Amino acid sequence: MADKVSTYKEFWPYYLRQHSNSLCRGLHFAGTTLAIVNLALFLVTKSPLFLLTSLICGYGPAWIGHFFIEKNRPATFKHPLWSLISDFRMYFMWLNGSLGKELKFSAVKE
Repeated sequence: MADKVSTYKEFWPYYLRQHSNSLCRGLHFAGTTLAIVNLALFLVTKSPLFLLTSLICGYGPAWIGHFFIEKNRPATFKHPLWSLISDFRMYFMWLNGSLGKELKFSAVKE
């Protein structure tokens, strides 16, 4: 499916289906939170180490979730920008409580 995606509108439901397991989504949430914290630390300290740890914290848990829990390939490999946008979109939807409805909608659209 990822090869056939040509617009972000098509990508978003695919992205959600790639995150159907709540533990995988939890790892994404934890990783994104740690990445944001490290980016804030970078802005405060100007230490490039925090940029590196932001990447490791952001992608590490997410990729563990994909390879070992979802058993799929991260969408980042084929669509890096859309995947990054979707990571934050999913993160903020989780925070505001709208992710559950969106997950149900994407499961039906398959």
